Amino acid sequence: MTILFVTLAVLLVLRIPVGLALVGASMAYLLLTEGLGTPQVLFRMINGVDSFTLLAIPFFVFAGAVMNVGGVTERIFGFANAVVGWMKGGLGHVNVAASVLFSGMSGSAVADVGGLGAIEVKAMREAGYDDDFSIGITGASSIIGPLIPPSLPLIIYGVVASESIGSLFLAGILPGVVLALLMSLMIFLISWRRGYEPSLPFSIPTVVDRARQAIFPLLTPVLIIGGIMTGVFTPTEAAVAASAYALLLSTLVFRSLSLRDFTRISRETATTSCSILIIVAGSAIFSWLLTANNVGRLVQDMVTGVTENPWLFLLIVAAVTLVVGCFLDMIAAITILVPILLPTATALGIDPIHFGIFFMFNLMLGLLTPPVGMVIFVLAKVADVTPGFVSRSLLLFAAPLLLTLLALLFIPGLSTALPNILNGGAQ
Repeated sequence: MTILFVTLAVLLVLRIPVGLALVGASMAYLLLTEGLGTPQVLFRMINGVDSFTLLAIPFFVFAGAVMNVGGVTERIFGFANAVVGWMKGGLGHVNVAASVLFSGMSGSAVADVGGLGAIEVKAMREAGYDDDFSIGITGASSIIGPLIPPSLPLIIYGVVASESIGSLFLAGILPGVVLALLMSLMIFLISWRRGYEPSLPFSIPTVVDRARQAIFPLLTPVLIIGGIMTGVFTPTEAAVAASAYALLLSTLVFRSLSLRDFTRISRETATTSCSILIIVAGSAIFSWLLTANNVGRLVQDMVTGVTENPWLFLLIVAAVTLVVGCFLDMIAAITILVPILLPTATALGIDPIHFGIFFMFNLMLGLLTPPVGMVIFVLAKVADVTPGFVSRSLLLFAAPLLLTLLALLFIPGLSTALPNILNGGAQ
């Protein structure tokens, strides 16, 4: 195990891509301890990505990219402005509402920042909002995306933990709503202190007009969640349907997607999906070595020897995942840590669905944390500021993030209520 972890740490310090670092560390271990080489590694890697459920990843990535280019994000932003722009600090509330709406289509924080973020920051700058406020809320609200379904990280967690993707999708809805409400409260307090005004007077005709323009994009979450819950789609088939629907809107309804755009999006989707799946493949062999060496059982014995309090264990998990999230890619962290931590969680009576949402939220905070927080770097590029300025701006919204974390810690029903009500969610 020392060979495995030291080799991984060295490769990461040398800035080797995470997926390749996991493969390299695993190969070093097998060569030095088992005398096994490339064939065993390749077999485990291929087996790790041989999953029908994982096909949802490229399709959800593609759907989000098509909607960003196809004019969908502008319509969502306009509708959100008509609905909540009348409140004090109007565009701040619009920022959060747009993230909630867009999250039901892409399931990705990075897609949220890369698509809506550019529109939101530009609009808030033109309206006279301070950069730290507009950039901070854009970054903080983006992690609502992986909570409200569909969610790419929850798909990975479901595959690794052998849990229902439909149940996990349902479990993220209430935490996402709570986070959105807490952020809106923080926006109101900051806007009251700084004197930010509403962005648009409330008008029923305006709401109706913007709703008419955005009606087809707003039906996307209904298509995805409704299809899964009624048994029409599996999560993977829902991803395919979302991609087809996004193409239909962008080409035939809005007529805003060119052949050049389609080619570029397809290429970017392939690149992004391959990056994710290489990490999953590398993590598969790495996790197999951890399981073969009973690391999960050792961790369970160590934790239960110290405490059998589930809340204290979750606090330990929070501390570990926050640190790991600062240095390791989210997908790699899920595939490495879940096989180690989940057996201990279930032994302490923690619901795997509750643990999954709590664990995922902690990892998502890593997207906002230097030195490798992806949202920080994407937002810095979108807003044309330094990553350091983005990190400082995010501190404005630390309170809503922390309160949501505490709510997930002490109120398990926040994540388990909807799956339990609907008989354990969709299978």
